[in-house]
Amino acid sequence: MDVLVDRCAGLDVHKDTVMAVVRRPRKDGSGREQEVRQYRTFTGALRELRDWLVAERVTQVAMEATGSYWKPVWHVLEAETGYELLLCNPRHVKNLPGRKTDVGDAAWLAQMLECGLLRGSFVPTPVMARLRDLTRYAKKLTEERTREIQRLQRVLEDAGIKLDSVASDVMGKSARAMLEALIAGERDPAVLADFAQTRMRVKIPDLRLALEGGFSEHHALLLRMLLAHIDHLSAAVDQLHARVEAEIAPFSRAVELLGTIPGVGPRTAWVLLAEAGPDMTRFPTAAHLASWAGLCPGNHESAGKRPSGRARKGDTALRTAMVEAAWAATRTRSTYLGAQYQRFRRRFGSRGETKAIFAVAHTMLVIAWHVLAEHKPYAELGVDYFTRRTDPEAHARRLAREIEKLGFDVTLQPHAAA
Repeated sequence: MDVLVDRCAGLDVHKDTVMAVVRRPRKDGSGREQEVRQYRTFTGALRELRDWLVAERVTQVAMEATGSYWKPVWHVLEAETGYELLLCNPRHVKNLPGRKTDVGDAAWLAQMLECGLLRGSFVPTPVMARLRDLTRYAKKLTEERTREIQRLQRVLEDAGIKLDSVASDVMGKSARAMLEALIAGERDPAVLADFAQTRMRVKIPDLRLALEGGFSEHHALLLRMLLAHIDHLSAAVDQLHARVEAEIAPFSRAVELLGTIPGVGPRTAWVLLAEAGPDMTRFPTAAHLASWAGLCPGNHESAGKRPSGRARKGDTALRTAMVEAAWAATRTRSTYLGAQYQRFRRRFGSRGETKAIFAVAHTMLVIAWHVLAEHKPYAELGVDYFTRRTDPEAHARRLAREIEKLGFDVTLQPHAAA
């Protein structure tokens, strides 16, 4: 292949070492040569690597996105502006079988780079990187809090306390007061039920039945520890959300625009901006963003057949957030997205609910791309959008064909004008 990059480098990054290969022209002009060096991943050693790349007059440097090990290497190398850094998807740069060595991997990257066969992946800006850390950690802590609440419910079930069968939220004010009283030693169901507040008071007769059980000191110990951990997690999540609000303040307009999409709340907007960023010029089209997020059908064809349409993994955090937003959007019965969900449900059948939600999430991400790219709020198409676009005659012909398949003759006769 033709050499398009005269001087380039490939880096095989590991936790403790970086294998670097620089490819350059021979001094006598008879061809190409390469030099291999190994560096530690300490900051001082990475500066030495950077100085070597500058001394070799390298114009492009490629490395694989290996976990989080690439980040310290990237941060040190990006401080120098004399070359272009490319972060490559490991799936796109796999070496030939039987040639798996650190030197071989670095040399393979350099060879592909010099022929112009590598394409850099999307690297978040420093602000986006901070937002990703905050939103992803908040998501993890929220999930952990949910698991702790489920453990709390299992402890109550073991004690014969059926509080969650009456109260919709076992962490609400009324339920929390009853749990605190149980821990403090109160066992009288009537006294415990009297802690109900406002709308819960109409359930006092049922609460008296639900709060009678075999609650012991053992259960009180577990409950006390679980509640303390839940409170700690809630405080941590609130602290993270406060930090996210401070970091995302410069993009308040983008959050406001995304909030015009049904089902998209502030936290979904935070995740979208943290993962994809507010600048949609990174994605040439909405389809590119959907593919990057893993929210479009897979494209796998062999011998004219498509054995699977499974979507690629993509950005897990963004895809999860959009699917959750799609569930919220489907509950809006007077919107285009709600109508689209019902349309997909009919198309995919009773077992196709997951596919329908996935399709709505794809549509919502496409809408988000247009909202951010055009800097305009979402324009609602209406619940009757598909009805307005339907051709009555074509629809009648399709129905007629279905009836004819059942063995009946059909004659289409329009109503006489009144």
